[in-house]
Amino acid sequence: MTANAIPVTAAIYIGAALAEIAGCFAFWAWLRLDRSPLWLAPGILSLALFAWMLTLVESEAAGRTFAAYGGVYICASLVWLAMVEGVKPDRWDFAGAAICLAGAALIMFGPRGSGA
Repeated sequence: MTANAIPVTAAIYIGAALAEIAGCFAFWAWLRLDRSPLWLAPGILSLALFAWMLTLVESEAAGRTFAAYGGVYICASLVWLAMVEGVKPDRWDFAGAAICLAGAALIMFGPRGSGA
């Protein structure tokens, strides 16, 4: 991955995470919070947007893209937890998110060689 692609990749991952969380929350609202099934329409669109956004990441392998995205998703989920659900993440949430982001960075930006 080129140095110029790093901010673009970060923006794509953040956008994809918001789209995925919003889409999943729409289903959660319908099934767990007794909201109208009409919540499913924007939820499905949001999940389709999420899937499309991940295809924009510069990577030679989908699995590597998805694995690295997982760390960003975890952090975005904690932001959602605080901002939408009003639950303050604790130190264990933050520690776990930091570990996941470190792993995501290693997956995406680690040196690749013939013996790796």
